[in-house]
Amino acid sequence: MSATRERPRRKLPTGIQNLREIREDDCYYVDKTAFIPRLVDEGKHYFLSRPRRFGKSLFLDTLKELFEGNEALFVGLEVHDGWDWSVRHPVLRLDFSSGHFAEPGYLHTNLMTQLAAIEELAAIEPPTGVGSHDATAPERFRHLIAALRERAGQRVVVLVDEYDKPILDALEKPEVARANRDYLHGLYSTIKFADAHVKFTLLTGVSKFSKVSLFSGLNNLVDITLEPEYSTICGYTDADLDTVFAPELPGLDRDRIREWYNGYAWLGEERVYNPFDVLLLFRRRRFGAWWFETGTPTFLVDTLLARGVGSTELDGMRAGDELLSAFDVDDIAPEALLFQTGYLTILDAEDVDGELLYRLGYPNREVRQSLNRSLLSALVPAASRRLAQGDRLRRLLQANDFAGLEELLRAFFASIPYEWHTNNDIARYEGYYASVFYSHFAALGLDVTVEDSDSRGRVDMAVRLDGGVYLFEFKVVEQAAAGAAMAQLK
Repeated sequence: MSATRERPRRKLPTGIQNLREIREDDCYYVDKTAFIPRLVDEGKHYFLSRPRRFGKSLFLDTLKELFEGNEALFVGLEVHDGWDWSVRHPVLRLDFSSGHFAEPGYLHTNLMTQLAAIEELAAIEPPTGVGSHDATAPERFRHLIAALRERAGQRVVVLVDEYDKPILDALEKPEVARANRDYLHGLYSTIKFADAHVKFTLLTGVSKFSKVSLFSGLNNLVDITLEPEYSTICGYTDADLDTVFAPELPGLDRDRIREWYNGYAWLGEERVYNPFDVLLLFRRRRFGAWWFETGTPTFLVDTLLARGVGSTELDGMRAGDELLSAFDVDDIAPEALLFQTGYLTILDAEDVDGELLYRLGYPNREVRQSLNRSLLSALVPAASRRLAQGDRLRRLLQANDFAGLEELLRAFFASIPYEWHTNNDIARYEGYYASVFYSHFAALGLDVTVEDSDSRGRVDMAVRLDGGVYLFEFKVVEQAAAGAAMAQLK
């Protein structure tokens, strides 16, 4: 038996977001503490965006335990030997990950409850002469920071988890989303006004709202989302799987793990896995869309269809820095929405006259397959019944049964009621049928590529299966001469 197989298995930290429990219960732990000294040395106020369930909360909790000086939890970790354990900082942590913020006024209630709990734990009274629920949030927040500094004699560490959830929860109620955004703008601006009392700040979330709308009062915030040296600050690398999780690998196809779950990139040299997927794979010992299934992208799909973005456009979508971060309640760029929420990632980047231009694409099989299933369900009625024909479609391709393939696809398109694509917004844009066609294949997990076009023209779609390549060209018969599609393919 190899040394890898002999290593003892540990407890999988599925759903655990606090360092103490992971360390004290001897769970697997991927050490991210080496990033912290550099952050502390090079700056003070930071922002980090990553998709949901990517380890942001655990990293914030690690910072909390470290600044509070809980040395026993860090023995054997990268940060331990170089950290000054004689200094302990008070930590003020706000967490918006729980609760649903779509109702007017709920954000205020939630925040005041959090501030009251921190005050009670630290034995700090609210601002003098103001009732605990009468003070404005910025007043109370600023008072709490100053009081913690005075009490401890050390500057305060401010950590905000899921800073944007109060806005994201309310996107389908724009008036509530705007009110929540403006409310948070006042709260986060307080951090700058209390700067003399603050040692370190990190705000994390899924989306990067523009500085104009949310962070104009905190204009010294450093965004490390796309800084290559921090690209693996959240998520697992290939090396992490092969070392930390080595005891879990026997019995699982290593290449298939990469195909299903690896592929997220933020301009660093390494691509990373979503930790939630990896832990669920090791727990259940089978491949599934574990991350995707935890959040139905209804708003995402509705936005794509309303903007006329077909599924054929997603893999290979291009965007620049400005477009990739163009996200606000009244201005949501599809590219930014797809990237920030983790449904697309950066495939490569090119410097064009001092501006980075990114090519986006699906990070892995899980996202490509699952998102196209969601899109197909929106594009075609009873799409789930069509997906049941997947095994037949795959067998026809493997057997090179083109007559059977044509019959199957004709039946699929014939089943779409005429009223469906004339009375719905989804058919307004060019390429509706191509999108249906593409998503039908991609939803089955097949290797589908949509080619870019140039002056000579290229094939519209290619499907790779078992060493064979199947080429498809889409033409509108009323607009193309007979044989035009076959001529272009040749």
